[in-house]
Amino acid sequence: MKKIVTKEKSIKLIMLLAASTSIFIVLLIFLFLAKEAAPFIFKPGLSELFTARWVPVSFQKESFGILPLVTGSLLVTIIATLIAVPIGVCGAIYISEVATSGERRFLKPFIELLAGIPSVVIGFFGLTVLAPLVKSAFGLQTGLNALTGALLLALMAIPTIVSISEDAIRSVPKSYKEGSLALGASRLETIWKVTTPAALPGIIAASMLGMGRVVGETMAVMMVTGNAAQITASPLESVRTMTATIAAEMGEVPFGSVHYRALFCVGIVLLLLTFTINIIAQRALKKYRDI
Repeated sequence: MKKIVTKEKSIKLIMLLAASTSIFIVLLIFLFLAKEAAPFIFKPGLSELFTARWVPVSFQKESFGILPLVTGSLLVTIIATLIAVPIGVCGAIYISEVATSGERRFLKPFIELLAGIPSVVIGFFGLTVLAPLVKSAFGLQTGLNALTGALLLALMAIPTIVSISEDAIRSVPKSYKEGSLALGASRLETIWKVTTPAALPGIIAASMLGMGRVVGETMAVMMVTGNAAQITASPLESVRTMTATIAAEMGEVPFGSVHYRALFCVGIVLLLLTFTINIIAQRALKKYRDI
């Protein structure tokens, strides 16, 4: 009996350690970022981060204001989310509730295959196909802007949203649908007023995962957004995101320089933004599960 108890405790300890690994890794990442960014607080000072100019290399005065990078990331993320979530949810509803078995067998693997395309390939597509289309459609001097980046990111997020939302919708018990139809509701009313609300926690989770893909994407936005560090609310102007800034500049920056520390500060802001999205997602899921 004592051997069984000891074995159970050992298994429980191993499982606890395995479950804690991800938390431990996240803490290590955060501590590493904080350690490398900390000297920036003393020189040139934390207030330097909240200026409106990002000019890390200059013959006059360097400036490390991350506001243009934050606004660029938010602009691209918001537009991409507004495009990807409705299309993704509607696509999931069609595949799970409307499509025939033949259409489902074709569409589901095709969408999942789209999710596996490397981001740099999608970036090339945006650079050679999508950017010229946006340029000619709006009569712009260049198609490398926030709208092009948002369209590409929406294309990358839609497969994730469709796949997870479709699984959530298909997991709704058949009794819900049958009860609604028995009470006289049409098929469309059942889909929008019964099935979709019942699958809402899964749909929210899918949307947040899609948004996480958008926030963390690097190569595609670096290739098609124009990389102009400016504060703007217009999707037709060039912007620069936090991820693109880190990817473009970290490889050439002198180790231990102020510019180096500033990039780690950008990384901390990006990490906090991701945590905020996850917290909002968890609260939304808890709210709808309690309903």
